Amino acid sequence: MPAVNPVVTEALQEARTALDALLTNEAALRSIGEAGRLLAACFGRGNRVYSCGNGGSMCDAMHFAEELSGRFRLDRPALPATAIGDAGHLTCVANDYGFDHIFSRYVEAHGRAGDCLLAISTSGASSNIAKAAEAARAAGLSVIALTGRSDSALGALADIDICTPVGRFSDRVQELHIKVVHILIELVERELYPENYRD
Repeated sequence: MPAVNPVVTEALQEARTALDALLTNEAALRSIGEAGRLLAACFGRGNRVYSCGNGGSMCDAMHFAEELSGRFRLDRPALPATAIGDAGHLTCVANDYGFDHIFSRYVEAHGRAGDCLLAISTSGASSNIAKAAEAARAAGLSVIALTGRSDSALGALADIDICTPVGRFSDRVQELHIKVVHILIELVERELYPENYRD
């Protein structure tokens, strides 16, 4: 049998260290709980939730939305969540207005007062995500930021900033972000569909 590649164990140890750091970050843990309550209240009023991100964060935004509109653990009514990822819209706006406006233009078209935007950026410095947050606030949406750098431009625009700072590279941040995404969905379900969690 070949020896275990030390890169494998080092990567897993880094991931564990990052998760341990989040577990002791009371500000981040409180923000996650507050965001879960905000999302549940949004859905409870009959409003919609939008999500956006670039690259891996786009994948997280899509994962977040499909678990809500589809299924997370057990059956329950579909929830109106949409990731801003329509290729026609994105390429049209990028071509006509520039890449910085691909998400904000969608928010302007579809967002309504009382809705919520989950804006994901590992750096917290993505200008197109910040512009989406600005458009959301202008339209009366609540904004939840999911970031990986403290005191970020995106965090400053949010009603709730969930910041998971873990080091130099975005991959560790993204690993924490998907955990946060799953916790947010569970918090929403526990609030709106407690019967799914009575075991």
